[in-house]
Amino acid sequence: MIKRSALGRGLGALIEGNDMPSGNPVSNEVSISEIEANPFQPRIHFDEEALYDLANSIKELGIIQPITLRKLADQKYQIIAGERRFRAAKIAGLTSIPAFIREAGDETMLEMALVENIQREDLDAIEIALSYQRLLDECKLTQESLSDKVGKKRSTISNYLRLLRLPAVIQKAIREQEITMGHARALVNIEEPETQIMIYRQVVKYDFSVRKTEDIVRKISSEDGEGTPSVKKSTPFPDEYRDLKDHLTKYFNTSVVFKINEFGKGKIEIPFGDPKDLERIIGIFDKLNS
Repeated sequence: MIKRSALGRGLGALIEGNDMPSGNPVSNEVSISEIEANPFQPRIHFDEEALYDLANSIKELGIIQPITLRKLADQKYQIIAGERRFRAAKIAGLTSIPAFIREAGDETMLEMALVENIQREDLDAIEIALSYQRLLDECKLTQESLSDKVGKKRSTISNYLRLLRLPAVIQKAIREQEITMGHARALVNIEEPETQIMIYRQVVKYDFSVRKTEDIVRKISSEDGEGTPSVKKSTPFPDEYRDLKDHLTKYFNTSVVFKINEFGKGKIEIPFGDPKDLERIIGIFDKLNS
């Protein structure tokens, strides 16, 4: 008999020892004023336009799938799953919403909220990576048990977690869809953050494909392996070289890479995006020689 994946069995199957409603559960009508958002909600961005589209649908058809709540003291409830539906219901002007009520501690709340979000198709790669990291750190899961819960290979989880090593500016670009997961997976293979940012800016400026980005990363990595050793973390980068690097970056209008080892030997790289950009840089050298 073929074993179904964890994601195919729904949220309840992902949480061991859960007491989600089974069989034909009956939902309750709960006043919206008695419901508060999930404090463990890992989702940061809710698309406003999509919320209003859902609100319009709710006005026409109502809430098709009840949300899931946990009961607190004094007739108060917290959302376990369904915050997007809850927000849209408020926009639609509903005063109550159908909901399943269950018992859940704080750790279970966090785990369920994270797993429910990971199942969504509209999460960006960084939101998924952060959810994986929180499940590992705060829910004390191993990558193996996490793999079982979300129905993903350990290598897939590792690839997402590696994105969190990228500089903040690149993580932001992933979230805003300036670059794809494929671009990011290529960039993470570069060790130096400055070089990662330089390549990222070229990708955005010249709309490089993932394959082109991988070629650039592969070339830079091979040069680092065969050429002059790059700066060691323990080797201070002299201020005068840093100032020179900044000056050259502004002068050539491209992210100049400055490498120097502990013996004072190194190299300066002036990257270009395409043949036209190369001609521009050569033109600058021609003016210097004239």
